[in-house]
Amino acid sequence: MSRPVPRLESAGLDGWLVRLFDDIDEANLAWIEALMGACEENFGAALIDLVPSYTTLLVCFDPLRMDGGEARRRLLTLLAELRPREGDAESAPLKTLPVWYDESVGPELKRLAAGFAGDIAAVIHAHTQVEYRVFALGFAPGFAFMGGLPASLEAPRLATPRRRVPAGSVAVAGRQTAAYPTVSPGGWNLLGRTPMALFDRHRQGHSLLVVGDRVRFEAVDRETFIELGGDPTPMEEGA
Repeated sequence: MSRPVPRLESAGLDGWLVRLFDDIDEANLAWIEALMGACEENFGAALIDLVPSYTTLLVCFDPLRMDGGEARRRLLTLLAELRPREGDAESAPLKTLPVWYDESVGPELKRLAAGFAGDIAAVIHAHTQVEYRVFALGFAPGFAFMGGLPASLEAPRLATPRRRVPAGSVAVAGRQTAAYPTVSPGGWNLLGRTPMALFDRHRQGHSLLVVGDRVRFEAVDRETFIELGGDPTPMEEGA
């Protein structure tokens, strides 16, 4: 695992963006998680938020408790001593999301099946046989970007995003997969729908999935999906 050569970029009076990598790679997560832990220990009460992505970490601090210069000095010290966390992939929480894969709620299933000789069951099998990692939260509260999508399922975003994607929609784009936590516009390829509440303001931490989690998708039938609280309403025409 090669050591990153980080760059610090100002993010205003109360933040520094630490750019650890230039390319997306699953190995990046061990370094980013290590830096998150180090910041939590070192910044103490001055730390406001940590926002990780595939290649960067945004460190937000309270400028009334710590000025930008001090925050930068602390980050440089932490980066000089940084070591990747070992074994986190195996020890990270494993969360399973039940999914009803069906063309009525997954309109791109048939198109992706073209790469599997038209076999939709093969698409579902490919999507459910992988253990994904959550690399970042963004776009919308509770929207988890997950990496490790098989190359056979790789697909570009839609040329024209949909105006309304139902909550719980499970989708792929590029080499990523995700599930929409709330109704929103979106341009990812929809495969099915999960009944799980991905974002809940009354839940501690709000988001069901957090950075570092391991995630598996599990295919369920329509009846089970409904029993678990899922909404089977088909996608709207032209949505």
